[in-house]
Amino acid sequence: MLLTQQQQERYARHLVLKDFGEEGQAALLHAKVLVIGAGGLGSPVILYLAASGIGTIGIADADCVDVSNLQRQIIHNTERVGVSKVASAISSAEKLNPDVRLIPHSCYISSENIGNIIRDYDFIMDCTDNFDSKFLINDACVAQKKPFSHAGILGYQGQLMTYIPGKGPCYRCIFEAPPPKDAVPTGRNAGVIGALAGVIGSLQAMEAIRYFTGIGELLTGTLLTYDARTASFRRIPLPPVSSSCPVCNAETAKP
Repeated sequence: MLLTQQQQERYARHLVLKDFGEEGQAALLHAKVLVIGAGGLGSPVILYLAASGIGTIGIADADCVDVSNLQRQIIHNTERVGVSKVASAISSAEKLNPDVRLIPHSCYISSENIGNIIRDYDFIMDCTDNFDSKFLINDACVAQKKPFSHAGILGYQGQLMTYIPGKGPCYRCIFEAPPPKDAVPTGRNAGVIGALAGVIGSLQAMEAIRYFTGIGELLTGTLLTYDARTASFRRIPLPPVSSSCPVCNAETAKP
């Protein structure tokens, strides 16, 4: 793929990177990524993926911008309070890089629609803030053999991992099932430090970039945790695919 003069100027800092060059940039320009959740995590993910030149970015969210979002959801702004988060995110991403194709999915992700929505994408970003959605995304991605990046933030803590089909455990292998309702605090009642979303979301965006370019090592079989109070990271090796995982075993059992 030959880059245009404008693309060579826009991605100049990528093109001079060792082991990246035009081949790496071309891989990003051909990539299709779906970001589920245009909130705290989705904000840096969408902005950095758009800036990096991911060719197609789908954005799925059913909420509207609320003033309480703006402490951490930097893709939105005060003037857009009450506006669809998908529309707001697309507006910001278009201004950052008009060459990126942005596809809106202004709906709640459910068991009825997730299969059709993720089908056309190469990599899925789980930027949601609730357990039900995370398990739903995991199960659908395993079923369709779609790689995805999971991340979560709460209080001062963040975590992320990447699932690659056939190369490591899925989210359900590690966490098994959603906790009982109200057993775990949420960001609404326990809070979250705003900049934490930027740290973890940026790391998520790097996972997608590494996946498409083949540069570096993905967080496959590894849970990366971050404590904002001490600025400390931990890499936790994950066990192999669980023999009791209902979704992984179901996929293995298929002919």
